[in-house]
Amino acid sequence: MAYIGGVDKPADEEEGPQCPFCRAREGEDADGLVVARGEECFAVLNLYPYNPGHLMVCPYRHVAAYVDLTESETVEVARMTRTALRVLAEVSAPHGFNLGVNQGAVAGAGIAGHLHQHVVPRWGGDANFLPVVGRTKAVPELLGDTRAKLAAAWPAPDRSRP
Repeated sequence: MAYIGGVDKPADEEEGPQCPFCRAREGEDADGLVVARGEECFAVLNLYPYNPGHLMVCPYRHVAAYVDLTESETVEVARMTRTALRVLAEVSAPHGFNLGVNQGAVAGAGIAGHLHQHVVPRWGGDANFLPVVGRTKAVPELLGDTRAKLAAAWPAPDRSRP
């Protein structure tokens, strides 16, 4: 209901205290559900996950459009996404993944002002009857526990690469 009611959803695309990604980048990792940090991007769990382990890769910079990322931000988003796939595969053994960017509110972005790429682990049969019949999504693990597992499995940054 918090998601449906728009709790903590920014009213516009401005940077500031309303943006949950800007808040997460500034706070403590466990409090903000931050899984890993890079030089220009970070990985954060979705507060309203489609599946356990649903995370997003975000630039630190508050930018709405993919084409407005710098070259180095673009590269780091790609690298961090690749690492997220590997870590999720190791920790959760999903059968597949959904990757995607919903750019703009009309395209489905819940937070349109701060670009974020979704990484959603998928398992055969994960879209069960509960969302249809019970209007409920069952996530069998607390977000804090999922964050701790993924953060522990995330490799240390390799600063030797360009």
